[in-house]
Amino acid sequence: MPSSSDLSTTPEAAGNDVLRSAIRVLSSWPALWVAFALAHGWIILQAWVFEAQILGDVHLYEWWVRNGVNADWWPVFNYDWVYPLGALAPMAIPALVTESTPAYDWVWMAMVTVANACAVVVLGRARPRGRAAVWFWLAFLVALGPIWIGRLDGLLAPIILVALLVAARRPALAMTLATIGAWIKIAPGAVALALAATASSAKEFLRNVVLPGAAVSAVVIGVAFAGGGQDNVLDVFGEQGDRQLQVEAVGATPFTVARLWDPSIQVEYDKVIYTYEVQGAGADAVAQALDVALPVAAVLIAALMWWAARRRPDRVGDIVLLGAAAELLALIVFNKVGSPQFIAWIGPPIAAAIALGSRAQGTRRTWFLPALGTLVVARLTMEIYPLQYGQFLGGWPLATSVGALRNLLLVALLVGAVVRLVQLAVARQVTSRAR
Repeated sequence: MPSSSDLSTTPEAAGNDVLRSAIRVLSSWPALWVAFALAHGWIILQAWVFEAQILGDVHLYEWWVRNGVNADWWPVFNYDWVYPLGALAPMAIPALVTESTPAYDWVWMAMVTVANACAVVVLGRARPRGRAAVWFWLAFLVALGPIWIGRLDGLLAPIILVALLVAARRPALAMTLATIGAWIKIAPGAVALALAATASSAKEFLRNVVLPGAAVSAVVIGVAFAGGGQDNVLDVFGEQGDRQLQVEAVGATPFTVARLWDPSIQVEYDKVIYTYEVQGAGADAVAQALDVALPVAAVLIAALMWWAARRRPDRVGDIVLLGAAAELLALIVFNKVGSPQFIAWIGPPIAAAIALGSRAQGTRRTWFLPALGTLVVARLTMEIYPLQYGQFLGGWPLATSVGALRNLLLVALLVGAVVRLVQLAVARQVTSRAR
């Protein structure tokens, strides 16, 4: 005859027990590292499947460094370059331990994987939901596909993620990481802007923003002067200014869609910077407008963060994450360059928000839809590059529609982040008036 305890165990209770057990297993470090290994193994496999498209830039990195080692002809030190000086450091590491291109490729991908593993350790230890955030982060990287592991952005994304995770407790360290990242490629500068805009006092601004940023920059610029590259150390900004409207860019969407019925719109390959660009006076005008719109948008978002932080000092952590997300999205939406690896920038603020947020802060309401939208954006990006890139360049309807939808979602994510920042600031005003 069944005992009273057996009778009290309902199917619902049993189901809850199974669910809790599954969550415990999935939240364990062994499960997370198995998922990490499977995700990165698949991504590396795909990188070799699409070798020319994914590892082409890595081969260019190798060429720059080998040319420097063998001919003493270095980017920045001897000629202007498309990247900041700090990008030479990660590019040089594989060249110092390898002699062949395949070996360089393997070391590069191993280096990016190790950097991401370090970020996962920090993410998984974050409270209260760091391990759930690891699952989002891995899902995001798998959805984006192999492009990020074959670019500098594969190193930038972990830097951005760790900087955001430590920003609340150790802002000076976050600023140091963000500045190091910005001297590799500009995107981590979004975190530096967020930290600067939300500093609570002049003393905090000096201690946590100015001094760490200046120290890192002084080292980099000092290296440039020591190597005779002082004339080229800031030329990266001029190099970007000379570029035209890249076909994948958000601003190119009207032209790529119009190609469906207007054959006069042409896309041509730039052999100097290895990108496909939209040709014509209209595209040139959009590119010039974006040159102005990008810095203006960055400044306006920083001003909005400053305003929101003064109105809601109790929500500075959320404001930093929202502001960083908005700045990173603005760097994509208002950029005349639209490389697919840029999407790797927008996953870190979402992962950090999932890890650090709580129900009391309305995390689910603020971040659930952006998290879902970011996963969709990542998957659509992989569909464009590398899966349907030839069709996209050829103006095929399906690939063009995928590109347009991806770009519209990026705009929607940016608008959503800005609106949420405004809501945080206005909520303080409403409360104050109610008193």
